[in-house]
Amino acid sequence: MSTPQPGELAIRLEHVTVRLNGQSVLEDVSLTVPHGEFLAVIGPSGGGKSTLLRVLAGLLRPQSGRVYVASPPALMFQDNRLLPWRTALRNVQLPRDLGAGSGLNPREALHMVGLDAYADYYPAQLSGGMRARVALARALAQSHDVLLLDEPFAALDALVRERFNAELRRLHDKTGRTTVLVTHSIREAVWLADRVAVLRDGHIVEVLDTRGAGRVTAYTDGLEAELRALLGTGDSTRITVDTPAPLRLGWLAPTAALLAGLLLWALGAQALNQPFLLPSPAHVWAELRKTPGEFLASTWATARITLLGALLGSLAGALIGYPLAKSRPLERFLSPFVVASQSAPIVVLAPLLITWFGFGTVPAVLVSALSALYPVMVATIVGVREVPATSYELFATLGATPWQRLTRLELPAALPVMLGGLRLALSLALIGAVVWEFVSNQPGLGFAVNQARAYYNTPRQFAAIALLIGLGVLLYLGVTVLERRVLRHRGVR
Repeated sequence: MSTPQPGELAIRLEHVTVRLNGQSVLEDVSLTVPHGEFLAVIGPSGGGKSTLLRVLAGLLRPQSGRVYVASPPALMFQDNRLLPWRTALRNVQLPRDLGAGSGLNPREALHMVGLDAYADYYPAQLSGGMRARVALARALAQSHDVLLLDEPFAALDALVRERFNAELRRLHDKTGRTTVLVTHSIREAVWLADRVAVLRDGHIVEVLDTRGAGRVTAYTDGLEAELRALLGTGDSTRITVDTPAPLRLGWLAPTAALLAGLLLWALGAQALNQPFLLPSPAHVWAELRKTPGEFLASTWATARITLLGALLGSLAGALIGYPLAKSRPLERFLSPFVVASQSAPIVVLAPLLITWFGFGTVPAVLVSALSALYPVMVATIVGVREVPATSYELFATLGATPWQRLTRLELPAALPVMLGGLRLALSLALIGAVVWEFVSNQPGLGFAVNQARAYYNTPRQFAAIALLIGLGVLLYLGVTVLERRVLRHRGVR
């Protein structure tokens, strides 16, 4: 990258006009900013300050006028917009991952904002001020020259904000970046900036030079300075680190419920005294011990079809759900077919699949997959549509491609909802596998139940049903463990 020459312009606006929803937001704005200058933009709310930054960042195109920015700028938003599934360091690395990192090395940027020791912390583990620092480090790693700041510390308390302003000025003096800061604070603008542009009703009415003693006396004279000395320096380094969880006894409630259920079952069977109608738990256990190999083989056959069906159905559901989430016209066009596919009970479709594909593994997996498809498809649609628009805006400033948005934003953001869909999909895939075994008489727990019924062996029926319930619980717990592991750093409970 070439070194800017003294006096060379980093930003130039010529007669820029922006209209949004028929309203004029910026009108005939002209402005120049030399390389290395710190410019503050102040004005009343609704005056067009954030719109001006979005024009400079390339997020908005003016209706008329010319915009020149010497190098791709970095825009630091009012909210930090950190990705919760990335550590502090990996959030700072995001511009480089997307091919937009022309600024500092990510570790150097994190060091510059004083967060070296917190590189491996997730946003949920950091205080609000520390998240703001990470966002600033990301901006420093994104652009080597032009830095746009849209009230980045407005949400912080006054003392911490003053400290951050001091650090921001120090960073500017050290890096020499061209900086444009939008603020509502007159004092902040005077103290930080080399010049202050006053934007009112979409027009720049004045640009004032603020170099010199004004920057110092604003914070060091009179009663205000005395109060500041008494309060001390604001700090934001208190963090919310995960503490070791106390011994959890949450498993006691379901265990107690299970034992109570078994006790009631045993008492009911004893009172009825009709093993053909209601065998006791002891009778069922004895039946399981008679032919453990057969039950094991049946359980594996059902589990195998369930897992293959859940995998295929979930993949198909995600592949169908994503384009539907991105296009409401496509969703409306295909909705009759989607509804029709779910309106036909799977037990009705299974015989048709036998006619088409025979009795092999393929139709069995298809029946299970059709059962699992819908919840994952719906979860994908909901999850992708819940991705915040602010995150899309961040990725737009980083020049992300559609594939990068999909893999680094949409899928990770939608993952909590999709895992919820997968939990339901596994249960439905198990039901589909059992339906197939009922209809086709292929080996599995469903066939074992059917066979035991034909021979009036009620204990064996109960044994197969108990194994089905156990398999369903095991699959559910597997997804729950995966969910907790994947989402453990997101602050999701």
